[in-house]
Amino acid sequence: MYWNKPAVLGLVPSGELVCLRGNVLSKLVLITITSLKEPPPQMPQPNTNTRHSFVYFLAAYAVIGCVVFAASIFVADQMVPNHDWIADTISDLAAGELEFIVDAGLYVFSSSLTAIALLAAHVHLGDRWWSVGILGFALFGLIVFLIGARDEYGDGDNEGFVIHYYLVYAIGALMTGLPLMMMSGAARVHARYRSAFVAISTVWTISAPVFFIMSDDLDGVYERYLGCISIVFVCLMADMFVRWCRLRNAT
Repeated sequence: MYWNKPAVLGLVPSGELVCLRGNVLSKLVLITITSLKEPPPQMPQPNTNTRHSFVYFLAAYAVIGCVVFAASIFVADQMVPNHDWIADTISDLAAGELEFIVDAGLYVFSSSLTAIALLAAHVHLGDRWWSVGILGFALFGLIVFLIGARDEYGDGDNEGFVIHYYLVYAIGALMTGLPLMMMSGAARVHARYRSAFVAISTVWTISAPVFFIMSDDLDGVYERYLGCISIVFVCLMADMFVRWCRLRNAT
């Protein structure tokens, strides 16, 4: 037997109680159905203009950093006494009383590489290899900074543990691998970037080992040739991100 105390006591008639329960149940069902039909809350959309301005800024900074680095080498070539830019390496310029000129250029170029790493993380165009490439550019920038900060090269000091050689080897490996890591993502912007990055990796892989067997009379100009390859790669990366922005604006 169903026991309903309010109805038995006469406080609420049994007929009205059944009607009340039906109304409550109907309202619960209606609220549930309405909540299911409501769209989920929308996340706030990022400001596209601000995002593109950030990309333009970093891309321009990366290119300017390359120009400053090249200019610092040119200025040091003119100011360092008894310096032969064909025979003497950039490391020779970065040792001595005027070492701050090339060191400053190395620091700026290091920040250019960091800017490319930030761009690649901000505009992620690839798979896991693209992500590895982001870390590679960050490491590249750190290595260039260490080369500028460590005054153990160009002075003929070969005693003890000389980290400069290992940093140079690391740059060689990065310049071979980074273009290949970024080429698939870059090809989503334009197919020419894939071809350009493959060409850069190939030319570097063939050219870089020659530096270690190059005659001392020519290793200065040859090192500058290798530096030009790395600068071209950075500038192409910056150009690719600018082109990505333009394509986004066109759609």
